[in-house]
Amino acid sequence: MSVTKPLPHDSGPLHVTGQARYVDDIPTPANCLHLAFGTSSIARGTVTAMDLDPVRTAPGVVAVLTADDLPFANDVSPSIHDEPLLSVGTVHYVGQPIFVVAATSHHAARRAAAKARITYAEEAPILTVDQAVAAGQYFDDGPRVWQKGDTDAALAAAPHRLRGRLEMGGQEHFYLESHASMVAPQEGGDVVVYSSTQHPTEIQHKVAEALGVPMNAVRVEARRMGGGFGGKESQGNALACACAVIAVKTGRPVKMRYDRDDDMTITGKRHDFRIDYDVGFDDTGRIKGIDFQQYTRGGWALDLTIPVADRAMLHADNAYLLDHARITSHRLRTNTQSATAYRGFGGPQGIFGIERVMDHIAHTLGLDPIAVRQVNYYHNMGPVRAGKVSGNTTPYGMEVRDFILDEMTEKLLADANYADRKAAIADWNAKNPILKRGIGFSPVKFGISFTLTHLNQAGALVHVYQDGSIHLNHGGTEMGQGLFQKVAQVAASRFGVDVSLVKITATDTGKVPNTSATAASSGSDLNGMAAKAACDTIRDRMANCLAELHQCPVERVRFEDGKVRVGDNEMTFEQAAATCYQNRVSLSATGFYKTPDLSWDRAKGQGRPFFYFSHGAALTEVVIDTLTGENRILRTDIIHDVGRSLNPALDKGQVEGAFVQGAGWLTTEELVWDDKGRLRTHAPSTYKIPACSDRPEVFNVELWDGENPEATIYRSKAVGEPPFNLGMSAFFALSDAAAACGPNYPMLDAPATAERVLQAVKRARG
Repeated sequence: MSVTKPLPHDSGPLHVTGQARYVDDIPTPANCLHLAFGTSSIARGTVTAMDLDPVRTAPGVVAVLTADDLPFANDVSPSIHDEPLLSVGTVHYVGQPIFVVAATSHHAARRAAAKARITYAEEAPILTVDQAVAAGQYFDDGPRVWQKGDTDAALAAAPHRLRGRLEMGGQEHFYLESHASMVAPQEGGDVVVYSSTQHPTEIQHKVAEALGVPMNAVRVEARRMGGGFGGKESQGNALACACAVIAVKTGRPVKMRYDRDDDMTITGKRHDFRIDYDVGFDDTGRIKGIDFQQYTRGGWALDLTIPVADRAMLHADNAYLLDHARITSHRLRTNTQSATAYRGFGGPQGIFGIERVMDHIAHTLGLDPIAVRQVNYYHNMGPVRAGKVSGNTTPYGMEVRDFILDEMTEKLLADANYADRKAAIADWNAKNPILKRGIGFSPVKFGISFTLTHLNQAGALVHVYQDGSIHLNHGGTEMGQGLFQKVAQVAASRFGVDVSLVKITATDTGKVPNTSATAASSGSDLNGMAAKAACDTIRDRMANCLAELHQCPVERVRFEDGKVRVGDNEMTFEQAAATCYQNRVSLSATGFYKTPDLSWDRAKGQGRPFFYFSHGAALTEVVIDTLTGENRILRTDIIHDVGRSLNPALDKGQVEGAFVQGAGWLTTEELVWDDKGRLRTHAPSTYKIPACSDRPEVFNVELWDGENPEATIYRSKAVGEPPFNLGMSAFFALSDAAAACGPNYPMLDAPATAERVLQAVKRARG
């Protein structure tokens, strides 16, 4: 069977040889135009005058469009139509598109756009959380509150009580391939769109709106992305719409790609958060009651801020049974880029808040931080541990039925030799006044499903040709994560053939309609099941045909090892396909899947928004220089739950990459805006993602030996987002190292840059 095998990425050889084709690699058609946006240089104000004559007369310029020139919808928002493609006279952040230039080359368009002379009536921008709260700049009609139990009474009765604040920055996606789109006009006003997008159907929808045509006039194709991480879920709409409008207007193919500086300046990032907490607990560290205030800057337009903030609330418990909890979420409008989806989709921000609380409690009581976490864990539906009430439910009322972090934690601690290493670190720190070591632990319980329930659906299209080769399309997109290979393995397993017989071609809205975004870690879950349904339909048709021809019960038809066995007869899969074709059996089928057992009322904050939970745990050791704050990750040990892995090689790679990206978010990746709202970290020279040398010197990753109790594809579990949260172990190791410098809790904020680590050392010393 092809599933569970550690096969390489299907495009691996193409990646390393440079043959993998991305949007900008598609051969450019003759007479192709290239676009660039002219953008705002202020964060808030009104355009009072705009002289575009120097732009129009610049070399190579063919057309210049403003909002007044757009034929139909001037909107690229994924939600409430609050995000115009081109400014309608007001500007809301530095980098907002005001006009678009079409020229004969990419560089000609960019050079021309810079020649615009625009004057503004400038207003003071709202940039910070405090400024937005004071001005009442809320999305979602003010704060949203979910609660469980009686939080105020529990806090008042608790033996111990702590208050604190955690600041965490946003994160730039930094995909290797920046946003790109190309549109080819067709007859009758139709268009074909090539887009680097995680959501081809949304691109189709927005382009159709922009052109004033039905969705069947727009076909979107996406073969692969050079990374996405959520940044290509909604942010590609602007490029595709601009290209489509000008392609139809001029009758010429049109292409647009962002330079890295433009991409970072124009597009949204991970939502930054501030979390205030008030927690009551007993002598063991068991939480009796907790009150969270979550503040996030959503930027100038709504985009996906509501569901991102919702998921931060949904993950405020992480792995811990909270009997009395209140979670208040403030979704704030600011004059910055519209923050958007990013791996974890708000979940990491919520998890980070409760993990800080656990760490703070442990330091206050002088207890091992892992022991404090363990005493707060959900129970595994067996006998309730001492001190816990029986209701194993989340703050939003979902019963936790598949919790396995007790066993996973014990195995990790034993395999990583935690007790001895912790003692050795204490001994090291006692002997070394300058260099201090620290060790940090972080678990994760991550809910899998889109919280917007109708998105939990997928389709697939499968053809079996008479030579036995198989052609497969599904609604998922490939961004380097190996989704295509996993779904191909599913298809091969259903027919009992080698995966080399299965070809998956570009995601195409003309073949599989109404797709959901490849996001929420659901790509394999949804598309794997849809592909299975299509393959099983064809396989059952073939089995019935062959059983009838050979006069044997259909139950005796087996597809395995590249053969089809019909009773005592055996043939190759190719022979079976040819026989079925000759007997006029349809060898093409669609498949559809929708995730079962979901119910969610976001207004009440109650229901079962997730089909299941994925789990993981990480232990990381670091060393810091107390004179400079410089630091290094020495070792990381991870055990992660992917159920019955569809492809262990790809899954391990996802865990490793997610950990490094998560650690980067909390250590080196710092976004900086000045007091004018200008993003100062807008290029690789000023924004530091982790490099190869930043990975742990010792990096041990093990996949948990188990299977999903829920009926997912081959009992696997999602792997895209959950392990991102394991990077928190590096942050808490840095905090532990700083805490070794003095008696005070270091109150480290993120990202824990060298400067912040040095400040934390000073706070620890008092």
